[in-house]
Amino acid sequence: MPNKFPLWKNLVILLVVAFGFVYAAPNLYPPDPAIQLSGQSGAMLIDQAVLDKASAALEQANIDHFGGEADGESLLLRLDDIAEQLRAKEVIQAEMGNDYIVALNLAPTTPDALSSLGAVPMKLGLDLRGGVHFLLEVDLDSALKTRLEGDLEDLKTTLREERVRYRSFALIDGQIIGQFRDAEEVDKATALVRQNFPNLQPQSIPGQNALSLTLALSVQASNDLEDNAIKQNLTSLRNRVNEIGVSEPIVSRQGKNRIVVELPGIQDTAEAKRIIGKTANLEFRLEAQSRIGELFDFRDPSSQGVDARLENRAIITGENVTDARASFDENGRPQVNISLDSKGGWAMGHATRDNIGNRLGVLFIEYKTRLEKSVDESGTVKLTPVPYVEKHIISLATVQAQLGKQFRITGAGNQRESSELALLLRAGALAAPMYIVEERTIGPSLGAENIQLGVKSVTVGLLAVLLFMLVIYRVFGLFANLALATNLLLLVGIMSLLGATLTLPGIAGIVLTVGMAVDANVLIFSRIREELAAGLSPQGAISAGYDRAFVSILDANITTLIVALILYAIGSGPVQGFAVTLSIGILTSMFTSIVMTRGVVNLVYGGRKVDRLWI
Repeated sequence: MPNKFPLWKNLVILLVVAFGFVYAAPNLYPPDPAIQLSGQSGAMLIDQAVLDKASAALEQANIDHFGGEADGESLLLRLDDIAEQLRAKEVIQAEMGNDYIVALNLAPTTPDALSSLGAVPMKLGLDLRGGVHFLLEVDLDSALKTRLEGDLEDLKTTLREERVRYRSFALIDGQIIGQFRDAEEVDKATALVRQNFPNLQPQSIPGQNALSLTLALSVQASNDLEDNAIKQNLTSLRNRVNEIGVSEPIVSRQGKNRIVVELPGIQDTAEAKRIIGKTANLEFRLEAQSRIGELFDFRDPSSQGVDARLENRAIITGENVTDARASFDENGRPQVNISLDSKGGWAMGHATRDNIGNRLGVLFIEYKTRLEKSVDESGTVKLTPVPYVEKHIISLATVQAQLGKQFRITGAGNQRESSELALLLRAGALAAPMYIVEERTIGPSLGAENIQLGVKSVTVGLLAVLLFMLVIYRVFGLFANLALATNLLLLVGIMSLLGATLTLPGIAGIVLTVGMAVDANVLIFSRIREELAAGLSPQGAISAGYDRAFVSILDANITTLIVALILYAIGSGPVQGFAVTLSIGILTSMFTSIVMTRGVVNLVYGGRKVDRLWI
């Protein structure tokens, strides 16, 4: 029968349209402004008692809120007015203290029926919705100190091997200062430093004791150390942001020692703040066999005791970790499986080979920031961030055999905390501690007026195309308009499902898609007119128009799709946003313009005698 689709093809078209409607529908429900609270550690319980305390703080401050919910890991409080978000955050943070992370959020209002199908609103970029802004300061002095501490231990080892006697060596105010018994030993030590430690330069200080040696890192080595520390921290932060799954983030250097992180339209700002702000690291140290060593307490005192003394020098640190994955041991307890690089594997094997029967400690180091509350002269409460360091032992186990490049650690608390620790190690160790010195939300950078103009351009362009198709192609123009509306529905639905981020350049891609979407129908309908003019019957003209125009339509769209893919591959930020909407728009317009319009035409004209086509 001419121009008739089988039942299965019609069902496929209906299913695709239904898919587009379901996954585009959440965008009709705007989110509520909200405050999210979670623990500094993934092991902290966020229950109803915490929710009640936070709600009471808002009530006392006369901030209207509703819909509080806690799931054990975090809580969410919805607000009536977005203008109250910042004040609500400050009130809750002051009430709850430094053990909790309080962050701004947007709580979805998508109906449960849609959420159960995985339908979520489309993500909006910084230029449309704004997002979260973090300014982190890298502690370069700490990086310098760590480097000099390592050089100091290596220097002591070299002097002992070469039998150069010294009274003492210590790190004081960024310099390594050694005291000797006679001038000959000073000369020998100076020669060894010049030979084995080219980055350490002897310093000539007026009035210095003739039997002392002062060493400092060279200017070039110091600059390289600071630059590498910033670069490594940038890489680690980008890896962490990628693990979180934020679309089109901005992670960039600002000035000498600061890093800016901007996350557009994220839904779980507390999780992002905990992962990005937590500058954690691991050190593996043997238990000290004498009183010479550092005393640390256990993160979980109920596990192995109150405290233990570890050696001053670490065998390896998080810098040697190449991979880390959370799992469970044979008793169902959370653990982290760790893989080391060749240098770390050698160091671990060398240290544990000679210490079988002794205990190996895993030291968990966190660089945190606490908020200290003060009242200024006007009576306003101010919260000032103050950085501090916490070091706790998470595991202290007896070495049963020589360890290699792969082993496991336990003591992370629960599965969520072990996963978080694995993420931090997998993302890469930080070369220097970082502290959040500023956190704020940023509004749409292009302003509400420009956003409205962008939406208006889509609307005007769509209406102009709809009117043109109706005037020029009459009934067939109505079919094309139906396909065009479905195309937009599918485009929004697919972007929402994929989690793609819509930016203002992305809106430009949608506008272009609207114009291109009818190109295929223009080619098809013009071809049908030509076939009618050549004497073909209406049914024959419809069939020939679709069949003969298909190759030209396919060629034109493939070339455009190739360009869009190249833009996405080599572009960044706004260029990628444009390429994403253009690529998806090309694919959806191919379906709606060719398959869907023919299905509608077949329903209207197929399988019956037609004397005239209104085209």
